[in-house]
Amino acid sequence: MVNAIHIGRSVNTSAEFKALVELLKTLGLESESAPPVGKNRTLTFVAPAGKLSLGSKGGGNLRGRAEGTDLLLEVTDPDSTYALLEKRGLKLIADHHEGTSRLFVVELPGGIKAAFFGASGPIAPGIAGNLDARGLRFGVVVSRFNAFITERLLAGALDGLRRTGAREKEIEVVRVPGSFEIPAAARTLAEAGGVDAVICLGCLLRGETLHYEVIANEVARGIGQSAQETGVPHALGVLTCDTLEQAIDRAGLKSGNKGFEAALSAVEMARVKRAVGGSASAKKAVARRSQASSKGTPQRRTQFRRRADSR
Repeated sequence: MVNAIHIGRSVNTSAEFKALVELLKTLGLESESAPPVGKNRTLTFVAPAGKLSLGSKGGGNLRGRAEGTDLLLEVTDPDSTYALLEKRGLKLIADHHEGTSRLFVVELPGGIKAAFFGASGPIAPGIAGNLDARGLRFGVVVSRFNAFITERLLAGALDGLRRTGAREKEIEVVRVPGSFEIPAAARTLAEAGGVDAVICLGCLLRGETLHYEVIANEVARGIGQSAQETGVPHALGVLTCDTLEQAIDRAGLKSGNKGFEAALSAVEMARVKRAVGGSASAKKAVARRSQASSKGTPQRRTQFRRRADSR
């Protein structure tokens, strides 16, 4: 009996094969077999569900318009998939709409004709944050190391905040020596209770040692931990790039400005926080930690304050 359905297609060049594999992975397909080695350019992908569709001509079904294509792929959001493929510059062959359903045909690398279809229905209602920064306060922590990049990220972040309605007096910029110091400064801002979100900006470039990996991991962990423990949203705008060229592209050139994107994320998450739990959650978290720390020895705390006052 039938064990599996295989649809095999071949391309002519290694470049086409590589481009096709990258595209299918981007669309969410997982490879079943190991990556090809040497001259073996065969890779098997599996989808969450496999179906064999049969029909008769003249049935009027939207999927019938995919007849003659090499692949028929069902997607969860055809509009987003279309935008992704269009951004990659793939050739559009046909585009059909029927109610809330959509089917379009594109030419994939290697000349493979693929039809994508799915429902374009409205998004289910739920809580979401809007891009309205009016009345919100923001802290921006930016690293001075690699200032050539980080100052561009800062300019992008400030631009994003202003465009969404934030005023200058509602934005506090804190500069730190390097990316490693960002989490500590971000946590200080969050625990002070005066900001609705913190934007973290830095730039790490890979070097010849493990220093890059160590710092990158600690920065991401520290920022995430600060956000979770303080209850204040933190936006991650710390670049981790292999080369300076990659960083430049992400600081305002062809890959956009990640500082601007981090600012928009901060605005949206600040609104989500207010919609879900109110603006007092961070202060409550600080109060809980203060109560926990107050269980120490009173005599030692008093001695510490006296020594501090005497300096």
